[in-house]
Amino acid sequence: MGDAITKDSNGNPLGDGDSVTVIKDLKVKGTSETIKRGTLVKNIRLTGNPGKVECNTKQVKGLVLKTEFLKKA
Repeated sequence: MGDAITKDSNGNPLGDGDSVTVIKDLKVKGTSETIKRGTLVKNIRLTGNPGKVECNTKQVKGLVLKTEFLKKA
């Protein structure tokens, strides 16, 4: 089996260190924070799962986001 390619909501391939924009307001589980639509998230890290990326935002550190809610900046 080959490595699965991580893609954003538009089908663009994502790589370590890319910047992405959130396309929908997302509530963060376990906190009262909401990541607003249009938030720029820099320096993402790929996980072993092609549907998720790891990142940090100003509000929350160590966040895992689903790629269906992201687009490449």
